[in-house]
Amino acid sequence: MKLGILAVGHKMPDWVADGCNEYLRRMPRELPVSVSEIKPEPRHGKTREQLLAAEATRLNAALTAYPRLIVLDERGDDLTTLALAQHLREWMQDGRDTAFVIGGADGIDGEIKRAAERRIRLSSLTLPHAMARLVLCEQLYRAISVVRNHPYHREG
Repeated sequence: MKLGILAVGHKMPDWVADGCNEYLRRMPRELPVSVSEIKPEPRHGKTREQLLAAEATRLNAALTAYPRLIVLDERGDDLTTLALAQHLREWMQDGRDTAFVIGGADGIDGEIKRAAERRIRLSSLTLPHAMARLVLCEQLYRAISVVRNHPYHREG
């Protein structure tokens, strides 16, 4: 099974890339994670709906490689780390490659949200896209640590 993070946005600052790379490097070989940047649509007087539709076209092209779609959404389910670990355990048993989508500045097209198997949020706080990407990488590593009984995550 492979995990993919599809993030609408431009190249992130080095500190984000370095942080993500550190957590992705720690992932087990049987659960590789890749990060793909999806080009945001230039604004140039377009409506929000036009921007989201153009980005959705790019996202859908990248999503063909992933049978399972998880959308990060501020109105999504608020999961604990242990709940995310349980989902990850189930997804690994199922074996389908899974994509996590982080939308651009204007969000994510409604059709992509409706196509998602789950909508989750990382925080009740509004996170900048760079932080969301880094937090997701860390939480995926933390979740697999829980699944494998690795001491990285400590309860209590």
